[in-house]
Amino acid sequence: MSLKKQIEEKLNIALKAKDKNTYPTLRLIVSAIKDAEIAGRSKGKESLAESDIIGLLKKMIKQRNESCEVYKKAGRKELLENETKEIQVINQFLPKQLSDEETKKICEDTIKSVGAQSMKDMGKVMGALKSKNLDSLDFSKVSNIIKDLLK
Repeated sequence: MSLKKQIEEKLNIALKAKDKNTYPTLRLIVSAIKDAEIAGRSKGKESLAESDIIGLLKKMIKQRNESCEVYKKAGRKELLENETKEIQVINQFLPKQLSDEETKKICEDTIKSVGAQSMKDMGKVMGALKSKNLDSLDFSKVSNIIKDLLK
């Protein structure tokens, strides 16, 4: 079953169960997918690929993480909790992310294989990582790990 169909099915289940913690977020996801499909049609694309939907979901999580930071600084616990719940709902549809230890190990191996010596080589390392591990790595963490390793 495609990712889009899974999301739509979860939305129908949540609506029938009147799950007020889940269905608003699922509606946002479905709406964002439809908006992206409409925008893609003007470029000649019929529908979104799975990788496009995953990218869209990652973007939504990034936006919510940024909002969480703002809410933490402002002391807005109720809004922070709401954003955290939305992140949990969105994460259900993303591929499993590697742990910090696994991410560091992959970064170390890639630095060795590319032959990176300094921060000037960070682009090579990131390119190699993105070509092999795009869906399984959190690149905000990867960036910090590589900076630490290449100092």
